[in-house]
Amino acid sequence: MARVDTELRVTELLASLSLATDLGTGQPMGHGLATSLMAVAVAQELGCGPEQIRHVQQVSLIRFLGCNADAGDTARMAGGNEFTLMTALAPTHMGSAVESLRAMVRTAGAGQPLTTRARLVASALADTDADARSLSEHCEVGATMARRLGLDQEVVIALEHSYERWDGGGHPSRLKGDEIPLETRIGIVARDVDLFFRGDRDVTGMLRERQGKAYDPKIVDVVIGLDQPHREAEWNDVLGAEPKPLAYVDDIDQALAVVADYVDIKSAWTRGHSRRVADLAGDAGLALGMSDERCRDLRRAALVHDLGRVGVENGIWDKPEQLATGEREKVRLHPYLTERILSRCPALAGLGDVASSHHERLDGSGYHRQTTREQTTEEARVLAAADVLAALTADRPHRARFDLEEAASMLHAEVAAGRLEAEAVAAVVSAAGGPTTSARAANPGGLTDREVEVLRLLARGGTNRRIGEELFISPKTVGRHVENIYLKIGVSTRAGAALYAMEHRLLG
Repeated sequence: MARVDTELRVTELLASLSLATDLGTGQPMGHGLATSLMAVAVAQELGCGPEQIRHVQQVSLIRFLGCNADAGDTARMAGGNEFTLMTALAPTHMGSAVESLRAMVRTAGAGQPLTTRARLVASALADTDADARSLSEHCEVGATMARRLGLDQEVVIALEHSYERWDGGGHPSRLKGDEIPLETRIGIVARDVDLFFRGDRDVTGMLRERQGKAYDPKIVDVVIGLDQPHREAEWNDVLGAEPKPLAYVDDIDQALAVVADYVDIKSAWTRGHSRRVADLAGDAGLALGMSDERCRDLRRAALVHDLGRVGVENGIWDKPEQLATGEREKVRLHPYLTERILSRCPALAGLGDVASSHHERLDGSGYHRQTTREQTTEEARVLAAADVLAALTADRPHRARFDLEEAASMLHAEVAAGRLEAEAVAAVVSAAGGPTTSARAANPGGLTDREVEVLRLLARGGTNRRIGEELFISPKTVGRHVENIYLKIGVSTRAGAALYAMEHRLLG
């Protein structure tokens, strides 16, 4: 496996994440890159200094880093495909309520019977707090991830207020006018310009209609007056727009752990999966005699192996029934998407071959390349075994988890069938049976054992009632525990609590 470059530019990492958030919001890859170029041009016209331009660029690249926080709920609202609803609502969100209502009626429950669609829309309209709750989760998760990436506080604060409006009607804090960070105000306008440009719509008319409502009036004037026309963005254009001196990632492993959590929070069924796979693969690599450097890069590849999952709708990942042929074909695409995202970033491209090989099998029956044993590396074979074991020992929508002995037996059956490698399976099973290198010594954040139990079930998507049934306590008692958990770990949403549980490896 090719080594990961020791230096990774912050802009490269965020540009890669923007490709993933494009997929995660149903937009074409490159949407975030184009948004960032527009945002930087506006900041320059406004006379911003180099550091503020850097902040504007970073915010516009990762403004939707929290978009996965409630993907499951959005998918249910949309009849299984959250991208249908998200792409329809995106151009209308900063417009009028009538625009958004029309888009919702047009797309909610697409493909479902008319009565089902009507019920979904009625339910959404009845829950007047749903939009605020959803966007608050997006903001909290995005800001938390930015903080963990080591980005400046100005970027974190801007992401905390990603959906504010100039007129004070936005979320999550109803900020108004200049109370809204400039980075946010610029990013909102730049994003919508790209949406309307790609949709071949009247960009100037849209800007004037929303000026002084959702948009800062002076930013609209600047955008309309820009000499350079809006255009598609090239990777090197975005890197070249970063002010000097260039910023570099201090801790690549921590940064890739953030990427892992961005992916895994998409579904309550997969939260913590990528970290678990990284632990198993890294420990197995050590047992097989790999060098520290090879084990390090294997762990890194494992952290980002499922990055392409964000490009497949939650209605497929969360489906309790057998997948249809078309759905299976979409699933088969996700390793390819992982490879494509990583390949754009020179510093991470070395991880792509292994990261995108976790569904390959020794007999050529895997995907997406259908490679055989001779065409795969030892790291890829270990990653494949680790991914299978981590999945089997976790609950999934179509089955309950298997214990380690049952899962090991199933992996050995795959060895006998010629699909997984015996040495890799033995090392991974051994790693699963002992303490991992990241074993937790004590509960974090002053949480009690009971609060950890509640948090674990909360992160898995449990309602207060369901958690109470699981733990034999009342929903009201669960509610008190949840309030205490929020207070202790410093979050205000369920998605924020789930992210905390993932970061601290509380999900088993």
